[in-house]
Amino acid sequence: MVTSRASLKERLNEKDIIVAPGVFDALSASLAENAGFDTLYLSGASLAYTKLGQPDIGLLSFTEIADSLWRISDRTNASIVADCDTGFGNALNAMRCVKMLERAGANAIQLEDQTYPKRCGHLAGKTLVPLPEMVGKLKAALDARQNEETMIVARTDALGVIGTQEAIDRALAFKECGVDMVFIEGIRSDDDIQQIMTSLNGEIPIMANMVEGGETPLKNAKILESLGFSLVIFPGALVRALTAMASEFFATLKQDGTTDNFHERMLNFKQLNDYLGTADMLALGQKYEGEQQ
Repeated sequence: MVTSRASLKERLNEKDIIVAPGVFDALSASLAENAGFDTLYLSGASLAYTKLGQPDIGLLSFTEIADSLWRISDRTNASIVADCDTGFGNALNAMRCVKMLERAGANAIQLEDQTYPKRCGHLAGKTLVPLPEMVGKLKAALDARQNEETMIVARTDALGVIGTQEAIDRALAFKECGVDMVFIEGIRSDDDIQQIMTSLNGEIPIMANMVEGGETPLKNAKILESLGFSLVIFPGALVRALTAMASEFFATLKQDGTTDNFHERMLNFKQLNDYLGTADMLALGQKYEGEQQ
């Protein structure tokens, strides 16, 4: 388990790629941290899937992101990259988002150049704000942060809308305005990767996004590291795994009227409380209760 929150900005200067699984609540964050991950990605898509039971098409509110982040940062010591979608408005809205998410525990805050309401980067029909507007929002976000160690991550969805070179041009403009990492969403081929890496020339960390069944061919972290990526996220993988497992669980319960045939794939009551540290928390509470009169 991670015992202290390292500087994500410093770690991105190291050779090894950072792998950040997508999480959506305190329990999923604690499970990821317990598995050894020191960086987590608070996925807007996963929040839409789990909090709303809806697709990632701009239905999620900023307060739902901030509320989830508070709970996750209270439960974990891992670094957190927070997906803030479009910043929920203009430059002033983006500034407010950055201030609130930084206070809520974000180590990095991601903003994208779609119009609002946005949609998942691997869905068709996206539209973009003009480049000058996005640059202004990013400059506002950079000015709003209180700690220089808090990273601003600039995402562009231009590749799937107006082409690879246009996406690179936007990423270069984002780099020039001072962001800490760029994220070109929806990369479709090795040729795209080569063109992107050649153009950015190792001058800024680059994020990769692995979406099972999405536009980008899946590659493992070591391959992505060799290609020049600094961080890779798996934003919705856990939700897809849980949805498959939960569907099977409910089908078994409906058919059998019992969980007996699923119990080997579950934690029992004691095992779950052992994981959560229930006994230790109760003992801590008793420490402050004092002697009964």
